[in-house]
Amino acid sequence: MTQARGLIRSAGRASATLLIFALAIFALMELAPGDPMAQVPMTVPDEVKQEMRRALGLDEPAHMRFGLWLWQLCVIEPLAGLDAVLGTQLSAGQPRILSWQARAPVMQIVASHLPQTLWVVGLAYAVGVAIALPLGICQAWWRHSVFDRAGTALTMLAYSVPPFLSGVVLIAVFSVWLGWLPSIYDTTHEVRGWSDLWVQARQMILPVAVLAVQTTALIARYTRAAVLENLQMDHVRTARSKGLSEAAVLARHVLRQSMIPVVTVIALGLPQVFGGAVVTEQIFLVNGLGHLLISSIEANDLPVVRTVTFLMAVLIVLANLAADVTCRLLDPRIGAHD
Repeated sequence: MTQARGLIRSAGRASATLLIFALAIFALMELAPGDPMAQVPMTVPDEVKQEMRRALGLDEPAHMRFGLWLWQLCVIEPLAGLDAVLGTQLSAGQPRILSWQARAPVMQIVASHLPQTLWVVGLAYAVGVAIALPLGICQAWWRHSVFDRAGTALTMLAYSVPPFLSGVVLIAVFSVWLGWLPSIYDTTHEVRGWSDLWVQARQMILPVAVLAVQTTALIARYTRAAVLENLQMDHVRTARSKGLSEAAVLARHVLRQSMIPVVTVIALGLPQVFGGAVVTEQIFLVNGLGHLLISSIEANDLPVVRTVTFLMAVLIVLANLAADVTCRLLDPRIGAHD
């Protein structure tokens, strides 16, 4: 029951965080410079512009527009998604969030861009974590060795290089100089066989590598520090004095406690990966959420900008919620303090 109450509190905090995110995003968009009517030709009469503003709902007070956007985002759009999947009519006749530029539902536009971002970001994060965890553990186990010093130097270098620079360097080396990998991500490519799968894998290597480099560096350094700290604990010394092998000491008494701060870092590092994805998608022309966000900002398409930014916040909050659940599973005492 204690764990259940803790999870309910965590879900409540996540919901409150998302509400604050939504309010902050909407407020920032309202304060941002620019007018949606600025791109309308100057020959259009003012009366027509006023009618266009009224059609877009821009003549309503800010709090009314925020309430409508939040209602559409949290209620109407999920119902529309259920309609698309189940063939129901739950959202029939309800106004949806429309893109000012495309005059189409924003979630339909997002749905066409989201898979590319999830593929690239998800795979990059998985690769980064898979490399960082054993790297950090081995560095801590063989601390002050040549391996540890080399790993520390490489992770510091990798973390210091921004994605836009590492992306350009990788393109110059592997695409221009060696000609091994494509420099542009073909979003229209469809996987229908093994040969298509190989083409898809080749075009994902560079953008995934750019995002995975910094992820690996960050998590490896935290993993090393956490394992080193737990190796000095009294219970670890006691386990060694009882004659347990070093592998058993590491597996039973060190890694479980060490993973608690590391899991938190993995979740907190997700915003940085999404930030890097925005830049990486521009470099490799990946038609994902980052590319959609930049193009919508340039077109002053505020409904798309608001929705995409909020969806990224949702993914980040869900990752932190998953990290909280994982930490409770690793150490049930965490839930007892809620």
